[in-house]
Amino acid sequence: EWPETGRLALYLLGLRATCPHLEHSHQRSLVTWLKYYLEEDWSGSRRHGHPLTSFYQYGLGVLALCVHRKRVREEVIRRLLAAEHHSKFRHGNSSATGKRRGDRHGVVAPQGGHEGCGVMLCPPDTEAVVALAFACLKREKLVGTGLAAELREATHRVKKRMVEAQSEDGFFGNVYSTPWALQVFIATSACRTHSAYGRAMAALLENLDAFTTAATMAQALPALHGRSYLDIGSMQCEEELDTLTPIDPAPPLEAWGNMTVRLVVECPEPQCHQGQLYNQQVPAPAGASLLDVLRAAAAQGDFTFETQETLLGPYLTRVLGLEAQQQKRSYWQLLTAPSTNLQMGVAEYRPHDGETLILRLTHW
Repeated sequence: EWPETGRLALYLLGLRATCPHLEHSHQRSLVTWLKYYLEEDWSGSRRHGHPLTSFYQYGLGVLALCVHRKRVREEVIRRLLAAEHHSKFRHGNSSATGKRRGDRHGVVAPQGGHEGCGVMLCPPDTEAVVALAFACLKREKLVGTGLAAELREATHRVKKRMVEAQSEDGFFGNVYSTPWALQVFIATSACRTHSAYGRAMAALLENLDAFTTAATMAQALPALHGRSYLDIGSMQCEEELDTLTPIDPAPPLEAWGNMTVRLVVECPEPQCHQGQLYNQQVPAPAGASLLDVLRAAAAQGDFTFETQETLLGPYLTRVLGLEAQQQKRSYWQLLTAPSTNLQMGVAEYRPHDGETLILRLTHW
């Protein structure tokens, strides 16, 4: 059993945001479990030099405790400070970095599953979550003066790296990691002093159709309203109004017509000698997702695939019997021909008629 650090952290954040009428003992029990998971999570450091899950989940745990205004042991905080200082949140190939599931419990997602980065999380996701945790600890005065200064400097370094790494299209990493980064600027009152913030917000507003799951929406909505997860802790629940209203379901795909997509599966040497394992035209309803296209290809025969359900949607794990494995640093990269990375996952991306989609087994 791996620690469910990230899953419980997200639950506690969501719990606080919904202003529940819960017994204090119930909430206190959940907080105690999260503190336990943080310690169990770090037990893997003796062999691996990082949490059993990921620094993303570990930082998310610290953030959730802080939002609930619970003190965190200084040793726990310094583990994240040391990781930031030694650049352990970043990887050599930023287009192939991972899943909020290389973490087995799926609190994040790679490109094959969701976010356009590979098997370990896009670096901006992890850096932003940790920076939010640092900013929260400082804001809530849950640490001493000396440690608060270190947290402030670490947060400044993270923001500086984000600005330097911002892509030409305005994203920090990709469309899904951008809301996390925007929350850092908002939480530190830096959104008006960086032109990078305005560019990223403009890019986000142009790609809102990418956010189709509750988990991704929960990341984007605070930033769109000029808020961060830190604001959850200061909510006046008695003043919150229930303004949620149901929406009409989308029309069935059959009502939109049909399309044909070319599906290509590639596996480079030395793992595969033939290179291209599959190349077929696949008919599907217009408006279908990439996941629908994969299902249509499987119905035609000679094509198989498997996905893993995560909090951010399905993650592509196996194609034609070939499995993406974190231990082997491999993942299924999603591209549109000739070589453009998709900024969405298999359940979110909707190809157009005549498009060529490529599933490529890639190493990071």
